Amino acid sequence: MVQIRPISDLRNKFTEIEKTVQSGAPVYLTKNGYGTMVVLSIEAYSRLIESEEHIMDVADEAAKSTNKRLTHDQVFGSIRSKTKK
Repeated sequence: MVQIRPISDLRNKFTEIEKTVQSGAPVYLTKNGYGTMVVLSIEAYSRLIESEEHIMDVADEAAKSTNKRLTHDQVFGSIRSKTKK
């Protein structure tokens, strides 16, 4: 079940929130009725960014093997030109 709680619960009911996130479920916090942040366990966050971390590791290894560097425009310009229809 989705947990949506006021941000004041982070201070007042921290233990409850901690138990929820340790069970693997995120807790959505609101401020003045609007979503403001999500609390995750470290394990859930690690799973969330695992593929990005792997991609960065591959990129770091590739960068070690060459001195060639590309600018932001070279990389994303190429991607944009391939995705335009």
